[in-house]
Amino acid sequence: MFGPENLQSLVGLSAILLICWSLSENRRAFPWKLAGGALLIQAALVLALFGVPPLRAGLAGVGLAVDGLAASTQAGVAFVFGFLSGLPDQPYAVTNPGGLFVFAFRVLPVILVVCALAALLWHWRILKWVTRLFGLVFEKTMGLRGAPALATAATVFMGQVEGPIFIRSYLTSLSRSELFMLIAVGMSCVSGSTMVAYAAILKGVLPGAAAHVLTASIISAPAGILLARILVPRDPATEQPMTLDPGSDKVYESSIDAMIKGTTDGLQIVLSIAATLIVFVALVAMVNGMLAMLPHLGGQPVSVERIFGVIFAPLAWSIGVPWKDASLAGSLLGVKLVLTEFTAFIRLGAIPVGSMDERTRIIMTYALCGFANIASVGMNVAGYTVLVPQRRSEVIGMVWKAMFAGFLATCVTAAVVGAMPGALFGH
Repeated sequence: MFGPENLQSLVGLSAILLICWSLSENRRAFPWKLAGGALLIQAALVLALFGVPPLRAGLAGVGLAVDGLAASTQAGVAFVFGFLSGLPDQPYAVTNPGGLFVFAFRVLPVILVVCALAALLWHWRILKWVTRLFGLVFEKTMGLRGAPALATAATVFMGQVEGPIFIRSYLTSLSRSELFMLIAVGMSCVSGSTMVAYAAILKGVLPGAAAHVLTASIISAPAGILLARILVPRDPATEQPMTLDPGSDKVYESSIDAMIKGTTDGLQIVLSIAATLIVFVALVAMVNGMLAMLPHLGGQPVSVERIFGVIFAPLAWSIGVPWKDASLAGSLLGVKLVLTEFTAFIRLGAIPVGSMDERTRIIMTYALCGFANIASVGMNVAGYTVLVPQRRSEVIGMVWKAMFAGFLATCVTAAVVGAMPGALFGH
């Protein structure tokens, strides 16, 4: 049934579009047709994936596949690290079973395995055809040219910097609006490797976590395209039709070469994630230590998390979160923006069942599922500097605005999900 909480999400959706329009470089060029189409695509995909029994069964199958992948990964981790991997049989008495979950041994190795599998599937041309199919969908339904459409599709599966690699030779000829859109969409979605990691983090507290995370990343792409086109509207004069060469820079000599290179790429990602988490969590702990010297508010010390909870509580409420959870949800949004979505998902997964409304947990899963954070700003500048050095200053000038668009794009996705009947998700 459609109730007040669904109208609440529509309020947030309207507010986000209004904010982006007010900050647009050309407010007269609001893409009405694209806005209607993008939101309709998002709603249709959610209704189809969760409302059509065969597709819902397919999503459930994705969850089983993720569980199997995680179990297989743990076998490899146990072989290398032994009891440190968190095996049930420990060489000592376990007084705190929850302490056996070590992020470095339970989540990060999954990224290695997924990266190797992705490279293998690309070499076998399976992932390549899936990417091209999604690119064709974006081209026909959202009016994108061939190269940006392909890069957008690749970004959904490969990541914010990896996606544009597939159209590296076209990056110099993209319009300013298209380049901004690629950066914004990259921050609106997550990569295939991290999808599995997030699903593993939320498995114990969110039924069908893998289905929600997969859906979130896919349907956030249209939202990213929409907000990017609102903030930096397209100029038809600079976006003439182009012929797309289906070739790719990613070439593997054999299946073994694909797995080895995929594992090597995955290792770089794992090290980057681990290092980023260590540094950013340490910096926030440092700031919290200084804030603790201030007078307590409400009987509790002032902290970065509490500050973000106050700042982002209205936004969390507007996308459909009940007010009683708004402060906690707002804190998670702030943590995502400053400490990366990985940290936010870890904290969301640590909230016990019953301590947060089930509707809130689902909405926040969609709101957090994107790369829009401060660390990604540096990653994009570094990545595009390598891919298209002649446009480095242009990228630097728009990357913060792209982060803003990516952050709000996931909130748009969360609002669309919040506007759906709760029965669709089993609550």
